[in-house]
Amino acid sequence: MSIAASDTNRDILRIEDLNVSFPLLRGSFDAVRGTSLRILPGKVTALVGESGSGKTVTSQCILGLQPAVARVGGRILFDEGQGAPIDLLSLPRDGKQIRNIRGNRIGTIFQEPMTSFSPLHTIGNQISEALRIHSLLPKAEIEARCVRMLGRVGFENPEKVFNMYPFELSGGMRQRAMIAQALICEPALLIADEPTTALDVTIQAQVLFLLKELQEDLGMAILLITHDLGVVAEIADEVVVMYQGEVMEAGPVEPIFRSPRHRYLTGLLDAIPRFEMATSDRLRPLREIPVKNATALNQLISAGRPAMAKRGAQPILSVKNLSKTFGDKSQVWRWKKEAKKAPAVDDVSFDIYPGECLGLVGESGSGKTTVGKMLLRAVPADTGEVMFDNGTDRIDVAAAQGAELTRLRTRMQMIFQDPMSSLSPRMTVGSILNEPLDIHGRGTPEERRAIISALLKAVGLGDDAVSRYPHSFSGGQRQRIGIARALTLAPDLIVCDEVSSALDVSVQAQVLNLLKDLQRELNLSYLFISHDLAVVNYMADRIAVMWQGRLVELGPSDIILKNPVHPYTRALLAAVPLPDPGHQLDIETAGLSAREASKSWPNAFREQPGEALHLIDIGDGHQVRMRPDVAMETVA
Repeated sequence: MSIAASDTNRDILRIEDLNVSFPLLRGSFDAVRGTSLRILPGKVTALVGESGSGKTVTSQCILGLQPAVARVGGRILFDEGQGAPIDLLSLPRDGKQIRNIRGNRIGTIFQEPMTSFSPLHTIGNQISEALRIHSLLPKAEIEARCVRMLGRVGFENPEKVFNMYPFELSGGMRQRAMIAQALICEPALLIADEPTTALDVTIQAQVLFLLKELQEDLGMAILLITHDLGVVAEIADEVVVMYQGEVMEAGPVEPIFRSPRHRYLTGLLDAIPRFEMATSDRLRPLREIPVKNATALNQLISAGRPAMAKRGAQPILSVKNLSKTFGDKSQVWRWKKEAKKAPAVDDVSFDIYPGECLGLVGESGSGKTTVGKMLLRAVPADTGEVMFDNGTDRIDVAAAQGAELTRLRTRMQMIFQDPMSSLSPRMTVGSILNEPLDIHGRGTPEERRAIISALLKAVGLGDDAVSRYPHSFSGGQRQRIGIARALTLAPDLIVCDEVSSALDVSVQAQVLNLLKDLQRELNLSYLFISHDLAVVNYMADRIAVMWQGRLVELGPSDIILKNPVHPYTRALLAAVPLPDPGHQLDIETAGLSAREASKSWPNAFREQPGEALHLIDIGDGHQVRMRPDVAMETVA
C-alpha cells in the first residue's frame, strides 16, 4: 500500500517500500513485502496483525536491530524537523550516527522485560546507561534524573527501586521500569512492542494510562505493536493492519473500526471474545480447527484405565480451606534467620462439577496459579483439603501415595501458560506425547502410535508433526501440542493456566473453540485460570474472583459479569479495553492498583482489625466476601 502523496503533515517516521527477506536452504523467505506506513508527531500509530505478519521485523529495521542475515530494501526516513530527513537504512548498523539515535531520539519498549533486562545489573544501572552514553551529565545528576523518571512511571519508592534487581520486581513493575529506560532521554519516537501482552487488565490499564500521560507530557510519537484490538481502540490515533508481510489496511482508528474494508481485519474483529456473546455463540477464527473423530479418540485414550461410575450431581473436585504461604525472598537475601512469611493463598474453597468449566480470575500475584498447582500436588498446601471423586471413591489428593497417587496423576492434568518452555526442545512431538503413555504403561507400541495419531488429528495437526521438534511450530500450534499432551491419559479434570494469554486473537479463538469442543465431546472439567475476563466469559460456567490470595466473589458467569457486587470484581470489569473506539475506559481510574483502590471500598468489603470477612451466599449460588451484618443492605 502506498502512502498518499497529498499528505502535507510532516511525518516523524516514514517507511517506504520496505522489503525484508531471510535466506533459506532453497530460496528465501519474504517476511516483509513492499510495506509503507507513516507515523505523525505526537500521535499513536498502532501496527496490528497476527504473529508472523512482520510487525516486529518492521520495527527492528527502524533501528537496525534486524538479524544480520536479513536482506533489507526500501527507505526508512526519520525526520525531527531539524534538517533533512535521515534514511535510517542507509546508516551503518554499528555506526556512530545510528548509535546516537538508538535510545536517545528513538526509544524502545521490548515485549518481554524479564529477558530484556540484564539479571546481573540493578535497575538504576541499566536505566542510567542511555544517559551515560548520550549526555555529559555528572553521575549525581544522572542518578537524580533516573529516580525522577522511576517516580514518574508510578513507583512509590523510586530510590529503593533504583538499587533493586529485575527479579525483585513483578511483571507489571518490570514493564514500568522498561518504560522508564526507554523514556529517560525523552525521545521523539517510542517503539512499544507488545507492551501489555500477558499483563492482567488492571496492570494493563496502568501501563496504558502511563503511556498516554507521558506521550502528552513529552509530545512524542508512539509506534504501538500489538495484537490486542481493544488496546488499539483505546489509545491509538491511526491503525496499520499487516498480514503476511504486507499492509492490508491503514487509516484513522475511528473509520477503521467502524467500517473495516479488508476481510482480514473483519476476521480479526470477529475472533475477539465479547461480553455480549450468548452462551451458544461461537468465536469465528480466521482458520477453524475441527475436532476430528472425538468418539474414536475417547475410546482409544480411555482404554487403558478402569471404567468410572456415574457421579450424578456430586462435584468431581472439592477444595476446602486451602492455604499456602511462601518465605519472603528479600529477608533471605538479608541473611535473616527466620524468613518473613508471605501468604499466597488464604482459606480458598470451591467445587468443580463434571463437565463444568470454573473460571479463576484475578490480578498477577493474586494466587491463581498457586491454587492450580496445589490441586495437582505440584505445590504442597500448608493447610486445607482437596478431594477428588473418581466415581467410586473420594480421594484425598494431599494424602495420596504410591499406586493411588499414580492413578490420580492420570485423572488430573495441566496445560501450561508458555508451551515453549513446557515442551522439551530435545524431544520430538511423538516422543512428548508418548512419554506419559510410557510412564503409565499404557498400550502396546502400535496402540500408542494410534493414540498419538488420533490426538494430533483432534487438535488440528497431522501425522507429519510426530517427527518434528517444538521450535518448528508456531505459538498456537505449540499450545495445541500442550493440549494433546494433557489429553494423552484421558483425564477427567484439566487445569488450564493462562493458555491463551500470549496468543494473538485469531489463534486464541482457535484454541478456545478447540477446548470447548473437547470439553463437550470428552465430558472434561476445567479449572480455567485467566486474567482476560472476556475469555473467561466465553469459556466458564461459573467464575471465581481472587484478590490477595482470597476468593472475593463466586457464582454463575452471567451473574458475576452482569451484576457484580464486590468492588474488586467491578474494577476488573471496568479495566477491560473493548475493540470499540466509542467505548473509552476511564484509564486513570481503571489503572489504580487494587491495593490503592481498596482503601476507598465500602466498609462492607473492608476487613477491620480482629474481624475476618467470609463468603456470604446472596442467592442463586452467588457468594461475596463481605460482612454478614451489612450484606443485604449492601446488595440492595
